[in-house]
Amino acid sequence: MIADLIPAGWIVAIAAVFGALIGSFLNVVIWRVPQGMSIVRPPSACPSCGKPIAWYDNIPVVSYLVLRGRCRHCGTHISARYPFVEALTAVLFGLAAWGGVDGAYAFALLPLMLYWAAIAVALTFIDLDHHRLPNVIVLPSYVVTAVLLVVASIVTGEYGRLLSAAIGAVTLGGFYFILAIARPGGMGLGDVKLAGALGMLLAWLGWATLIVGAFSAFVFGGIFGVALMIGRKATRKTAVPFGPFMLLGAAFGIWLGQPLADWYLAMTGLT
Repeated sequence: MIADLIPAGWIVAIAAVFGALIGSFLNVVIWRVPQGMSIVRPPSACPSCGKPIAWYDNIPVVSYLVLRGRCRHCGTHISARYPFVEALTAVLFGLAAWGGVDGAYAFALLPLMLYWAAIAVALTFIDLDHHRLPNVIVLPSYVVTAVLLVVASIVTGEYGRLLSAAIGAVTLGGFYFILAIARPGGMGLGDVKLAGALGMLLAWLGWATLIVGAFSAFVFGGIFGVALMIGRKATRKTAVPFGPFMLLGAAFGIWLGQPLADWYLAMTGLT
């Protein structure tokens, strides 16, 4: 097994470097997908002067620092969000790899965790910018998640988790669908679709993971909303994109869902 052949530190480091490269691509996805543009053509270019960006000016984080945040040709300032997305993706990929080698979840789940780390970055920034979760990103995640969960079940021999994943998708997706009907405008259909895919992943890991992941999304979203109102940046009627909090809650559930459930059961004497 790979985890037994390669030192854990190397696996994390390789994943982080790979994440930085993926982050560079995600910048393209975040910019082009909401506009209905191809993510392959045309090649990346400076939005100001239109000059194509050479490969050596497209090295994640490093090129931005070398160029001091400016276009090599016209000197136009480049948004700091580009290296931030690259660095964030690198960190998330490193954490995902660490979880696999540290035993937070089965190493067989690592490909799926890396996939969701990338999806989370793309959807978060798109939702923050445009208040929508594109079908072209969300819907394929059902197929990718299902296929990789089947592979993980074969590797681990835990086939019963596939039924849990299916139930989780229906349960969490159905819950968000009810919320969308009960509060039109408060919860979008993009959130409903994302919930089903997340429910599949979280329930495969366990019901505690699903419950904590789903509940914490509302906690994080509520804290953020209150903070905005205290800072007078929003009112109770201000629309706040919820996708980022769903993804943050899912990550929280993956890492701390089962430990929190065990702690609660021990505290209440139910174990």
